[in-house]
Amino acid sequence: MAFRKRDPNRKPKKGVYLLPNTLTLCGMFSGFFAILSAINGDYLTAAWAIVIANIFDGLDGWIARLTNTSTRFGIELDSLSDLVAFGVAPSIMMFKWVLSPFERVGWAAAFLFVACGALRLARFNVQTGAPGSKAFKGMPIPAAATILASVVIFYYDFWTGVPDKNAFFPVITIVLSLLMVSTLRYHGVKEIDFRERKPFWALIIFVMVLFTLLIRPSTAIFIFAMAYLVWGLIENVFLFFKRRRMKREGQQAAAASSANPDATNADGGVKK
Repeated sequence: MAFRKRDPNRKPKKGVYLLPNTLTLCGMFSGFFAILSAINGDYLTAAWAIVIANIFDGLDGWIARLTNTSTRFGIELDSLSDLVAFGVAPSIMMFKWVLSPFERVGWAAAFLFVACGALRLARFNVQTGAPGSKAFKGMPIPAAATILASVVIFYYDFWTGVPDKNAFFPVITIVLSLLMVSTLRYHGVKEIDFRERKPFWALIIFVMVLFTLLIRPSTAIFIFAMAYLVWGLIENVFLFFKRRRMKREGQQAAAASSANPDATNADGGVKK
């Protein structure tokens, strides 16, 4: 049986893959629903809609990689969906909920979140496919949006109504905005290869996380979101001082080598 040789110049068939793009549109709808809920004053529903959008965002990428259906169209659609669900939706939710009493500072913080989210997505699209670490450069926009949503969910788990004017809310919005466009390293689920063998304690941790989510989901989401934020900052501080130490040791070694050039022979070996 003869096989046809594939023509490299042949154009791909027109069309899109239905399943991953449908999941992406579901995430976009969740973000749109969060915007409507925030405008109507239902902030708790808006926050949960953002969390659900995060689930769809994770599923569409996972399905696309699993079924080998990743396309440039899907990547662009995913970015537009992320901007709606994790950029516009949380900024409107925070402005309507707690930022409007701050007037100019409030709407500036809300816009900063959208702008930094858009810049973060654009930078990610440009760097897609580039070799290097699987870790994210800057906090992913879904994580930043989920942290804001977790604050709203946690608040309504203990209190009712709208919070009093508090500087914590514009500060955390601005901090998350800057973290998205920073060069700090943050990790994601895509770094985990579920096909590889994992130690037994990893399964225990997963069971404990699932148990906590089932028992008290609102508090658990807030704790996990804040732990992700704080752990990322701690890790990057550690990496900063580690790089400084390595750079200083390298400079000291170079200075010692230049101060004693006879320590090495012509072929680079150390004299005995």
